[in-house]
Amino acid sequence: MGNDILSEELDKVKQDVLKMGRLLEEQVFKATKALVDKNMELAREVISNEDVIDRMELEIEKKALGLIALKQPMARDLRLIASILRMIVDIERMADHAEDIALIAIQLHDQAYIKPLIDIPRMGAIARDMVENALQAFVEENPAQSSSLVYMEKEMDGLYDQIFRELLSYMMQDHKNIPQATSLLLVAGHLERIGDHATNLAEMVFYLVEGRRVDLNKIARTDTSQ
Repeated sequence: MGNDILSEELDKVKQDVLKMGRLLEEQVFKATKALVDKNMELAREVISNEDVIDRMELEIEKKALGLIALKQPMARDLRLIASILRMIVDIERMADHAEDIALIAIQLHDQAYIKPLIDIPRMGAIARDMVENALQAFVEENPAQSSSLVYMEKEMDGLYDQIFRELLSYMMQDHKNIPQATSLLLVAGHLERIGDHATNLAEMVFYLVEGRRVDLNKIARTDTSQ
């Protein structure tokens, strides 16, 4: 009976993590769209929702620690709680990056962009897909799906390098481009970091299911298959 109650409570906490992750996906989408479309309403919404994600992190942490104290979970259940505690930290940090993108969108909203924003929205879409895949792998407890983030991470890194080179050329062409180019490069950096944190989520699935730690970022850097 006790194990059944613990299982039910753990399922509820897993669903809370999923809700937090879904809100994060919206944050990344809205922050990127706010930048591209110069939509200040969306940018302000992202900034406002950061507090919501912070509260969700604290509430999930409270529930998870309460289960450890009251139910004394063992083995796999304990690994699940440990995974959840790590994942909500990564989700909150990703939300911080989304907020930073929204702040840059506000900062640049009255400026004509020095170039069309093409690769930054691509990075934003990949970042959301990485979070979605990691969350789905977590819910289904499927390490194989987590492995898909290796290739997405490689694509993110490639886009970041491309954006860096392109913006650097704009800075060299005209020093007046430096402030905006620097801000856009910061956006790309925030998206790249969101991708890194998404791989951390995926790594927790390996820990949960197989009890081992896997460094997907390292695999992405060393893989030469593409």
